[in-house]
Amino acid sequence: MRATACSGNSHGRDALSTSTTLITTNDPVKIAEDYAVLQHLSDGRVDLMMGRGNTGPVYPWFGKDIRQGIPLAIENYALLHQLWREDVINWEGRFRTPLQGFTSTPRPLDGIPPFVWHGSVRSPEIAEQAAYYGDGFFVNNLFGPMNHFTKLINLYRERYAHYGHGTQQQAVVGAGGHVFLRKNSQDAIREYRPYFDNSPVYGGGPSMEQYMAQTSLTVGGPQEVIDKTLSFREHFGDYQRQLFNIDMAGLPLKTVLEQLDLLGEEVLPVLRKEFDSVRADDVPEAPTHASLLAARSEEANK
Repeated sequence: MRATACSGNSHGRDALSTSTTLITTNDPVKIAEDYAVLQHLSDGRVDLMMGRGNTGPVYPWFGKDIRQGIPLAIENYALLHQLWREDVINWEGRFRTPLQGFTSTPRPLDGIPPFVWHGSVRSPEIAEQAAYYGDGFFVNNLFGPMNHFTKLINLYRERYAHYGHGTQQQAVVGAGGHVFLRKNSQDAIREYRPYFDNSPVYGGGPSMEQYMAQTSLTVGGPQEVIDKTLSFREHFGDYQRQLFNIDMAGLPLKTVLEQLDLLGEEVLPVLRKEFDSVRADDVPEAPTHASLLAARSEEANK
């Protein structure tokens, strides 16, 4: 489960978005049609958070090889991009059967495909892919030092401008984070430490305090989460979307729901206000169906 703070959502409508839709182990035709259906059902309030997937055992479940993860992500998204923009396509690639005279249905709402975010933990190829298409780039900065993710975002911004989609500051960036919240920070640290120490991801490595110092992990009270999240701008510049992981390390459902309540009531309203107040004038909001439709109408009326 993730909670989302969309710093630029001034339209007053919540977006529908998955944390990660794997472009590698899902068929692009199914993604194209499923998301188009959701687009129509939600009156355009949907976007696609797309990832490659780095969990090895998942790939064979779907007849795929993780060693082909990057080529799969590149080819499958090229097909998805085409499916949403061309009424009839003829296509042939390496990883699926060819398509001849194929039309994906339903067609995107108003002829405008859902906005896509390309998510990555460590792959510059995915940053390049996002920049090439002029899509959003989501850096999943959960487990590594912040300077690693800064390099990925800087690459994406540079290549976004290179491909003529806008300035580096106008590139559309999202970031991750991992939090455990309690009203009192000492209660949060005491309660979360056993989960951290026994986590298959965190356990047996650096201490929780070391992780909090070097990564996006925040274990504490609402103000500590706010302060840590606002510091991400020092590494990434202005950005448009913030996601939080709140269910890692085997937390009980009751505890996860308590995290969600605290995050929604005491953290997200402050972050939205702060993000909006500090964002530079030349930094756009993340595209929505409504904004893309308005831009198309404006262009047609010129």
